[in-house]
Amino acid sequence: MTKDSKGQVSVYKFYKVKDTTVERIKRECPRCGKGIFMAEHKDRYTCGKCGYTEFIKDPSKKSKSK
Repeated sequence: MTKDSKGQVSVYKFYKVKDTTVERIKRECPRCGKGIFMAEHKDRYTCGKCGYTEFIKDPSKKSKSK
């Protein structure tokens, strides 16, 4: 029996290209470093690799700080 694959991650959802510059859309994990992005939940950001979690103080306002 073979395992079902989860599929590939769509990298184009993590970056935005403006003219000649590339901008990151998702937050990066401060523990893991560059290339590891954090998942956005309703009230928190979570790293899937190390488990690091940042809670959003006001869930109605999502911050874009790095």
